[in-house]
Amino acid sequence: MPALPRRRSILLAAGAATAATTVSALPAAAAQARQQPESARPLVIGHRGSAGWRPEHTAASYTFAVQAGADWIEPDLVPTKDHVLVVRHENEISQTTEVAKHPEFAERRTTKTVDGRAVTGWFTEDFTLAELKTLRAVERLPLVRNRNTVFDGTQQIMTFQEVVDLARRLSRQHGRRIAVFPETKHPTYFRSIGLPLEPELVRVVRQSRLNARECVVQSFEPSSLLRIADARLRLPLWQALGTSGGPYAHTTTYVQMMTPAGLREIAEYADWIGPDKSSVVPPSPLLTDAHAAGLKVGAYTFRAENQFLPAALRRGTNPIEFGDAFAEYALHYGLGVDAVVTDFPDLAVIARSEANDPRS
Repeated sequence: MPALPRRRSILLAAGAATAATTVSALPAAAAQARQQPESARPLVIGHRGSAGWRPEHTAASYTFAVQAGADWIEPDLVPTKDHVLVVRHENEISQTTEVAKHPEFAERRTTKTVDGRAVTGWFTEDFTLAELKTLRAVERLPLVRNRNTVFDGTQQIMTFQEVVDLARRLSRQHGRRIAVFPETKHPTYFRSIGLPLEPELVRVVRQSRLNARECVVQSFEPSSLLRIADARLRLPLWQALGTSGGPYAHTTTYVQMMTPAGLREIAEYADWIGPDKSSVVPPSPLLTDAHAAGLKVGAYTFRAENQFLPAALRRGTNPIEFGDAFAEYALHYGLGVDAVVTDFPDLAVIARSEANDPRS
């Protein structure tokens, strides 16, 4: 068998040969990324761990992300009834745990208004930590990521403290520093019900003596980040940005926040912005404007399945098959983003290596 070209052999090793592209097909921007020194390489952030390969926010997901080369791992923070921060994408947990199969919790199914939206299900704030520990995680998108369902029922819900401890163990094991990247979820809502997120986050950070290389705090709500800033933890802060509307309970819109004036205001309290990946693609000036304001830019969320990719990068008609994810990474690395937030950190790391390798 003849030797495979280097790029194609790497893609095959990643289990994504269908996403392979030739060097000549890469966006011209990728050529710029190849010239970057090691210190300038963008960070790879494991979104909820490695949500493309393992049920999100589990020890298995975070561990695989680090094994794959992620620099940071992301826990979304929500509180329990006894005010312990646990990691779930939402406080409503019917999609990420098998709570519906527990008859002892059937009567806790309810409807609540969270950030102005009616939500029905089971909510972390109605359970003690001990009760949540009796549940097990399941794949949130079983019709998209059926392979991940093999892990259903094997993983506990983790606390924020447990994620911090795991990151430190993995740092020692792999000989490199792994940062945690917590997001405060629905902070205004939780303050309204007497379970504010920020004091507990601050307590865990102080108790664990996390420094600026070990923890970066993110939120879509500026008021939450300002509360963290007031605690004087000296941690980098990351203002997440949506594509429509604005932060809940705030009068500003995301469009206003992404103007040069809005970015300068963000730079007064934050070090990063986290826009949707579509918001940084030219002709958008966001990336240039953010850098001019002294802000780093981490784009979200990179996934490999066709349904999550731009139409031009889809391969075939099956929405859950992998498309040309590598071309999308190459584009954003070439544009100069400072980080990518991804469900597939292994693919992001391979693409980063390719973008910086002159032999590609």
